[in-house]
Amino acid sequence: MKLIIGNKAYSSWSLRGWLAAKQSGLPFEEVVVPLYDAEWDRRREGAEFAPSSGKVPILWDGDAVVWDSLAIVDYLADKVGRDRFWPADEAARAMARSMAAEMHASFVALRRKHPMNIRQVFPAKRPDEDVIVDLKRIVELWAQARARFGSDGAFLFGDFGAADIMFAPVCTRIISYQLPIARFAAAYIDAVVQHPWMQDWIAAAQEEDWVIEQFEQPTA
Repeated sequence: MKLIIGNKAYSSWSLRGWLAAKQSGLPFEEVVVPLYDAEWDRRREGAEFAPSSGKVPILWDGDAVVWDSLAIVDYLADKVGRDRFWPADEAARAMARSMAAEMHASFVALRRKHPMNIRQVFPAKRPDEDVIVDLKRIVELWAQARARFGSDGAFLFGDFGAADIMFAPVCTRIISYQLPIARFAAAYIDAVVQHPWMQDWIAAAQEEDWVIEQFEQPTA
């Protein structure tokens, strides 16, 4: 398999696709391409990017191609067994899938106003009200998952899985922008960030030479 991803410092969708590939346990080639550089428009028109219209991450597995991080999670879960990604308990699995889907489709204010930048910690300031609404909902979801199904481990449903993969970039955003969260959520965020795969990703992001200026400024 070959996984094409964008800058590790900035690309939240790439982080999810990469964590999914790691979670699968399958060997894969990792190809990092710098987003928005001088070659970006030409590169995204190439055959490898055509199925996704230039978006990353994109996973090639022989003739099969999968793009979009949640689709990559489901594709790899089908290959290696869904219990590697999703809780075995039916009720827990239903909640985990719903949370992953909500994360995938929602929280636009948080995404737009606080883009991922793993290399930065910006000065703390009160977020906009729409961001506070997003954060409140996210923390509510985390609290419900932890209370109902996560007591046996440090992650949302005990063991690290697809729901944690989908929320991992949110954890980095909360740290980078020092966003206000409940105390219990800080422990969960720490568990995610200290996961060995996250530590590998963060270390690689620190080594990147590419800088995208629009993501290097704190939010207004």
